[in-house]
Amino acid sequence: MDIRLTKHIRGLICSLLVMALAFTGLLGAATAESDVYAGITKEVIPLERNGISLYLAKYSGSDEGTKKPILLVHGLTFSSHEFDVNVGDYSFARYLASNGYVVYAIDIAGYGNSGDVEDGYTPDSDYAADDISAAVDKINEENGTDKIDVLGWSWGTVTSSRFAAKYPDKISKLVLYAPILYGFGYPSGTVTDPFKITSYEGAAEDFQMIEGARIDYSITEEIVALYYIANCWLNDPISPNGGRRDLLETPADALLIPVEDIQCPTLLIFGDRDPYVNVDVAKAEGAKFPEGSITSVVEGAAHPMMMEKPYYETFREQVTAFLGD
Repeated sequence: MDIRLTKHIRGLICSLLVMALAFTGLLGAATAESDVYAGITKEVIPLERNGISLYLAKYSGSDEGTKKPILLVHGLTFSSHEFDVNVGDYSFARYLASNGYVVYAIDIAGYGNSGDVEDGYTPDSDYAADDISAAVDKINEENGTDKIDVLGWSWGTVTSSRFAAKYPDKISKLVLYAPILYGFGYPSGTVTDPFKITSYEGAAEDFQMIEGARIDYSITEEIVALYYIANCWLNDPISPNGGRRDLLETPADALLIPVEDIQCPTLLIFGDRDPYVNVDVAKAEGAKFPEGSITSVVEGAAHPMMMEKPYYETFREQVTAFLGD
């Protein structure tokens, strides 16, 4: 069966499953949006590149006045809903929109609600950087700006940093949240399929765990984890593997992020329990970014710190402080 048809069938099944869980009350409030950010509106901005429609969500407040634009760039397996875990006050996108920003979040081609790709290897890190560039051009057009801030998470640090290096005139400040600085050093040919099928384990494994491979709900609230995992199943039943091949098959001594080519002030922010970040290496590389750059290590936090109860407020405070300087 064609992989794109499989994606849509899987997505329909996931949608029905989520609806059934909500109806029976098993998912309960995890499917009900928070009213904390009731004044924030979300709309989809039309965008296309290479004949593929790109999903570009826009979050904005109802108050008048100048808003600073920012683009959020998702990670390797799951799309831009990562930034909108709309439970309580956890939605990072809506938090920014309520604090002086007009917020955009993109799904790279083949991901989430963007158009399908024939070959899952095509949206690699460099391809994604040009999708980001197309989104930034649209955002600048909408807001009458010349450059904006960009934040990338996980693989999004690779794609957004390559965008920043290639198009330095389009970016003001860069935030690398959980930066994947170097390759993982797997042999060439490790990634054997152009697409990855989502599993529960794949959606849950970034959360901090306790014995028995169970999510530690003292770190991440259960309702937050449920909301996030449900949206992974709903929006990302299948995702492209070009970025995964980049990360896994790049040598462990080769930079994925073009540190020396980035010209804008950059915040590197990550948790000391993040299994994907070599803390010592990230600290050392942080010193090589341009003047005005900052490296921040959040003790106790892991890969999804923007959803971790003890750390999400620290994360967003440090990000907004850096962007506001």
